[in-house]
Amino acid sequence: MSAVHLVDASLYVFRAWHSMPDEFQDREGWPVNAVHGFARFLLDLLERQKPGHIAIAFDEALDSCFRNRLYPAYKANREPAPEELRRQFDHCRRLCRALGLPVLADDRYEADDLIGSALARVRRAGHRGVIVSADKDLSQLLREGDQQWDFARGERWGADGVKARYGVHAHQVADYLGLTGDAIDNIPGVPGIGAKTAAALLEHFGSLDALLERLDELPFLRLRGAGRHAQALRDHREIALLSRQLATIVLDAPLPEDFGEAERRPPDREALEQLCEQLRFGPMSRRRLQSV
Repeated sequence: MSAVHLVDASLYVFRAWHSMPDEFQDREGWPVNAVHGFARFLLDLLERQKPGHIAIAFDEALDSCFRNRLYPAYKANREPAPEELRRQFDHCRRLCRALGLPVLADDRYEADDLIGSALARVRRAGHRGVIVSADKDLSQLLREGDQQWDFARGERWGADGVKARYGVHAHQVADYLGLTGDAIDNIPGVPGIGAKTAAALLEHFGSLDALLERLDELPFLRLRGAGRHAQALRDHREIALLSRQLATIVLDAPLPEDFGEAERRPPDREALEQLCEQLRFGPMSRRRLQSV
């Protein structure tokens, strides 16, 4: 059973945008610090792992995601990406394609959904997944044999390691976020229910559905504020279910027709050379890109 690396690209592009100095510019004078930082990450990954099966997922559904129709405030707390960054995302996608790496991007589905759908596809073909991301939401996808890899910290964990990190099992992550919400994505959750309470409730009831069906039991639990939490869940039942729906990763998003089993393809040397010229990569980066 071979591993398919599924990369949450936007995380690493944003990280490079915030951490790399803005002294890097392309031939037209636009900043390319995020592209240079993302390229370094990508080269490190490819040189260390030499994956034969890999896909790089990007977020294009910035305000057109199906979740925005369910809940217009979804991610409304985020500032739109400036043009200087949007251009660099385009360069990063072009770089991946020139390297022969399958690119996943869709204006209705987020990168998480594309990773989940790709993982479901390659699992059916007998592969296991290695999700390259630090995002806890993606831990809900882990099954036996899969791994999640926080590349920057060098930490890896499987489905059986999720509870030690987040207090709930992998299959409970969406239920957990339905209770706590997620401030980063502007998912509301149930007022007054934090991480420890949500974990304790799911430990006892097993799932959000079971919790909502057995709310009459909640006030009798040895849990501080149990009666108050029971009332909050009665008052905000629909919000909890909506929050879970927003946090649940889709497994049937459309994938490219030629996706196959995420096989890496031969690089396009000419396209690579043109990108290196346009983005003003240095000699060392050029050598690495042409030999990886």
